Amino acid sequence: MTFRLKSVAFALALTSLLPLAAQAQQQLVPAQSEVLFVSRQMGVPVEGKFKTFSAQVAFDPAKLATSKIAFTVDTGSADISREANSELVKPLWFNVAAFPKATFQSSAIKRIDANKFEVAGKLSIKGVSSDVVVPVTLAQSGATTTATGAFPIKRLSFRIGEKEWADTSTVADEVQVKFKLALTGVGKL
Repeated sequence: MTFRLKSVAFALALTSLLPLAAQAQQQLVPAQSEVLFVSRQMGVPVEGKFKTFSAQVAFDPAKLATSKIAFTVDTGSADISREANSELVKPLWFNVAAFPKATFQSSAIKRIDANKFEVAGKLSIKGVSSDVVVPVTLAQSGATTTATGAFPIKRLSFRIGEKEWADTSTVADEVQVKFKLALTGVGKL
């Protein structure tokens, strides 16, 4: 009797997971993807990139309510220049020893038009979380869907560049985050 109850419970648990399994996960194509950031240092734009990042995407254009996007960036992979890179890992900037990852977790996806979406979610950097809305444009070519977009963040809200680096006349508070993510397995828009 106990075995039979356990079998029924197991079957019910599997059945409840079927909707998740039916919504295929897309795969990130790292070689065709990039995450960039642009800040202004003494009024001059300075572009950098993150070399290491990952995404877990379960996106169905026909089922936005159940679609999910999770994104992780290794903060220690920030790359501007040799000199800047050695500073960015330190406690005043990304504090990589204590906060090795920055994350984004979607909470809602809204279609704006045929290939434009707004992805709302929680961005967490250096132990600070904030709600953000990320505009995303999708383009499909063969089996690859490319998601592109850009959004601003206020670095001081995330404690990036503390103490003497909090002076916004040296490094501006606003940082533009830009991305291009190539994905396989996305259904037709």
